Amino acid sequence: MEIKGKKAVVFGGASGMGRATAELLAARGAEVAVIDRPGSDGAEVARAFAGSFLPCDITDFEQTELALAAAVEGLGGLHVVVTTAGGGTAQRTLSKSGPHDLDTFRKVLDLNVVATFNISRLAAAHMSRNEPEDEERGVIVNTSSIAAFEGQIGQVAYTAAKAGIAGMSLTMARDLGSLGIRVLAIAPSLFATGATAAIPDEATSALVKDAAFPRRMGRPEEYAKLVLAIVDNPMLNGQCLRLDAGQRFGPK
Repeated sequence: MEIKGKKAVVFGGASGMGRATAELLAARGAEVAVIDRPGSDGAEVARAFAGSFLPCDITDFEQTELALAAAVEGLGGLHVVVTTAGGGTAQRTLSKSGPHDLDTFRKVLDLNVVATFNISRLAAAHMSRNEPEDEERGVIVNTSSIAAFEGQIGQVAYTAAKAGIAGMSLTMARDLGSLGIRVLAIAPSLFATGATAAIPDEATSALVKDAAFPRRMGRPEEYAKLVLAIVDNPMLNGQCLRLDAGQRFGPK
C-alpha cells in the first residue's frame, strides 16, 4: 500500500517506537493521529507533524472505541493502525510469597492482548469501508515481543500476552483476507525506549550479549522502518516478524 495520502492511527505514539512510527509515517506523506495516555507528550508529538492527538487509556475498552472513532472521523478514514502500547510485570508462577497473583496476570493480558485485539477488531471495521486500492483496504500492525517465544523467568504474564498477539496474527489475517485487510505483528528484542534508554552502556552489553549482530539495543526508528516496509509490501501478511538482531533470550 502506498503510504502517501493514507490515514494512520498510532496507539502509543507519544513515545518510543510508537512516536518514531508516527513521525516516519507523517514524513512519508500519511495523515497521522496519535492516541496515548492522558498526560503523555502525545499532543506535542502530533503538533510537530501537524497531526492530531487523542488521550485514551487502552484498558478502558469503551473509551478506546470512542477515541478511535473520533480519530477516524478527524482523519476522514483509516488505512493503517499501529499498536505499540503495552507492558508487563516481574512475577514467578510460584515464589516464596506464594502463587502468581491472578489479578496481576489478568491486568497484563488486558493491557496487551485484550487491548490489542479490541483495537484491531475496531480498526478492521473502519477499514472495511474503504474503497480498495489494488484490492487492499488496510493494514494492522501490532506489537509482540521475542519474549513470546523465549520468555524469561518471571515473565509468565508478559509472555502469555505477547504470545497471544503473535498467535492471533495469522487467524486474524485469514478472518480479514476477503476484505483486503492485512494483519502482522512485530516482535522486538530490547529497544532503547522509556526506562531501557537510561540503562548504562556496561549493563546494556550484558543484556544484548546473545545477539548475533548488532550487539546493542534496537532504535525506535528501526521499528518504524519495519512498519513502513510492512505497509509497503502487500505480500507480507499473517505472521509475527522478529526484529531482534538474531538475539535469543536465555532463562534470565
